[in-house]
Amino acid sequence: MWKPEHRVAADRRGLRYPSDLNEAEWSLVASLIPPARRGGRRRSVDVREVLNAIFYVLATGCQWKALPKDLPPKSTAHFYFMLWDWDGTLDRIHDALYVMAREAAGREASPTSAIIDSQSAKAAQKGASRSTRRVTMRARKSPAANATSSSTRSAFCSA
Repeated sequence: MWKPEHRVAADRRGLRYPSDLNEAEWSLVASLIPPARRGGRRRSVDVREVLNAIFYVLATGCQWKALPKDLPPKSTAHFYFMLWDWDGTLDRIHDALYVMAREAAGREASPTSAIIDSQSAKAAQKGASRSTRRVTMRARKSPAANATSSSTRSAFCSA
């Protein structure tokens, strides 16, 4: 049930986009972002804005090239997305926020039980791969396509 304190916490009105991080959210995530590499140029990009761009793409489902102009360029946002996916930063952020959310709700950090419905249990007993039909045959070419290609072939070969 939504209570007034939940509505205040979920209010996104002061943000540029609903997917942007507010100050409280950024303070949780900032320590999980790896520092810039040693050597070379200093990092010139605002990492918070990069994370806002990644969250914008994930929240809206838009293409990288459709990012609004007030967010970092698509190449920068996509580079950091791929880098953080590769080095496990996104997994660490997810795991840390997952644990914090469970503890805030008064639950243990990791779930101790799972619910499996009867359909899942039946599928597992029967061997779920057999219960789903696989399409392994190649599509057949239509006779019209074959006739066209053979007539075209014969026209070029006879000349």
